[in-house]
Amino acid sequence: MRFEIMRLDDVDGTAVDSTVVDAASVNRIVQQAAAIGQRIYIRPAETSAS
Repeated sequence: MRFEIMRLDDVDGTAVDSTVVDAASVNRIVQQAAAIGQRIYIRPAETSAS
């Protein structure tokens, strides 16, 4: 499963940028964000029809 992780602006909470990662990378990214106090939003990534 893949997830979209959006980095949020500290002032108004709008998405600044986003990346799509696999499930194995989510924990590492959350730990990094927590260590520096970064606000993030995580949701399942859109899947494209094959």
